[in-house]
Amino acid sequence: MGLLEDLKKKILIADGAMGTLLYSHGVDSCFEELNLSKSEQIQLIHEAYINAGANVIQTNTYGANYQKLARYGLEDQVKEINIAGARIAKKAASQAYVLGTIGGIRSFRKSAVSIEEIKRSFREQLYILLNEEVDGILLETYYDLEEIRTILEIARKETNKPIVANVSLHEIGILQDGTHLTEAFNQLEQLGADVVGLNCRLGPYHMIRSLEEVPIPNKSFLSVYPNASLPEYVEGRLVYEKNTKYFEESAQHFREQGARLIGGCCGTTPLHIEAISNALKGLPPITNKVVKKQEHEISVKSADPNNAPPIHEIVKQKRSVIVELDPPKRLGISKFIEGAKALQQAGIDAITLADNSLASPRISNVAVGTILKTQYNMNPLIHITCRDRNLIGLQSHLMGLHTLGMNEVLAVTGDPSKIGDFPGATSVYDLSSFDLIGLIKQFNEGISYSGKPLGQKTNFSIAAAFNPNVRHLDKAVKRLEKKIAYGADYFITQPLFNEKQIEDVYEHTKHLSTPIYVGIMPLTSARNAEFIHHEVPGIKLSDSILDRMSAVSDNPIMAQQEGISIAKSLIDAAYELFNGIYLITPFLRYEITVELTNYIHAKQLATTERKVY
Repeated sequence: MGLLEDLKKKILIADGAMGTLLYSHGVDSCFEELNLSKSEQIQLIHEAYINAGANVIQTNTYGANYQKLARYGLEDQVKEINIAGARIAKKAASQAYVLGTIGGIRSFRKSAVSIEEIKRSFREQLYILLNEEVDGILLETYYDLEEIRTILEIARKETNKPIVANVSLHEIGILQDGTHLTEAFNQLEQLGADVVGLNCRLGPYHMIRSLEEVPIPNKSFLSVYPNASLPEYVEGRLVYEKNTKYFEESAQHFREQGARLIGGCCGTTPLHIEAISNALKGLPPITNKVVKKQEHEISVKSADPNNAPPIHEIVKQKRSVIVELDPPKRLGISKFIEGAKALQQAGIDAITLADNSLASPRISNVAVGTILKTQYNMNPLIHITCRDRNLIGLQSHLMGLHTLGMNEVLAVTGDPSKIGDFPGATSVYDLSSFDLIGLIKQFNEGISYSGKPLGQKTNFSIAAAFNPNVRHLDKAVKRLEKKIAYGADYFITQPLFNEKQIEDVYEHTKHLSTPIYVGIMPLTSARNAEFIHHEVPGIKLSDSILDRMSAVSDNPIMAQQEGISIAKSLIDAAYELFNGIYLITPFLRYEITVELTNYIHAKQLATTERKVY
């Protein structure tokens, strides 16, 4: 009799947690490595679950892939750890089925591991476990639907053995990309999963509610592996409730929802599995159920509070100038406001506000942006870095920006804190700039990171950074293309100081339809030029520019005019090739960028007049 044949006729009991059980006993290292160093301990845990009533157990190989083992310097022991994990489980399971477990790799930093890397890692682990003749494959804790679809397709081509495909949820009934659980199960069933289900993250209550909205699959069976509870943080350690009576009651509800394979995930112990086994002993599986209507909010497109086209549309239609004016480092914004008003009068399309550039604290760009928008009717472009906010803070920040009606954003990684005023401060980097762009794009679909509807669709116009100041420009353009794939609407470059470089950027990007604003930062003195040339990573000034600034080093007024002259020459080069110019105001000297803005508009007027005549 095989696993699937048994599932046709009865409910099978799966095992519970391995990692959190080891953790509760004081183990705080690589759990999978214990297959080699503490094999007897792993076998005893398997046997404890079988004695508690489990007739399906899983190998201790959840994180036994190249990427996760590399965190412990064990990436060269993938084969040995997986072989040992399979053999230990089989040794313990004379009366139980053994599933070879392969866990999800992607976290909320989706860009951290490419799908090709995931494929290679999965194939390596899959072949090892299949060679050890496990009874089936368990895919568990997959938050990313693309990832589990990809590896399930591989697995189904490689084996006819049963495959259990379990996804994980942040919210009731929906995956983190907004896909409803029913649709996800349908997709997995079509790709060949024999069992589809849920594991991890949620406890019984939320899993029951999720399954209430899901019909019993046509061809596959349902599985469910809930966490014991939400963990409590006690004296530096995570602790789960020992709520076995509750699990006994919940097992009955899982059966009523059509589950045929029921076990436990984080925080569960042999006592939880015993409670499930006792509750379901001798009970037949459910074949029909009433499906509860989905109760999720409908996402509604919000109106644009500005009634103005987004920046990425403006630059497609005409020559466009945006100007960066950094919020002050000290309290008091009178000069900043004075500069912003002068730039507005000069006719810029947006004023961009950096997010603590060079990792040095400034007045919040959202605070000054709100003042510019509400009091002076300006269009603020808010920079958002990944450095200072975790995933929770970033989502809250985006929701706040939308609520304030500030829909122009620039998503950047952010300079590391070690280069700023507080080098000991923590750099968060929960997300990369790619992930942040993807998150904002998901907000524009009305979906939070967790997959939960936001109630409204945001309408962010998403700018991304482009640094052409690199040795291999073609590689920088590849990053550009990747950001477009994640959802970038347009690009803003780092400052360029060479006409030939501007031409090279055009040649390397002319195949793209996504607009680019070319960054121009006027030099203010010879010392300023030397600092940028020698100390700002990735930027080198030409000898001719350094010589020109050096020649006027003793005259501040002439030095400023020389810097403006150089900037105008760069503007001339960029104007012929790009619709967008991004002026970076040095040291709040807004009069310089006002002059350069007027210069651009004068060029535009002269060009229009030539066309007329």
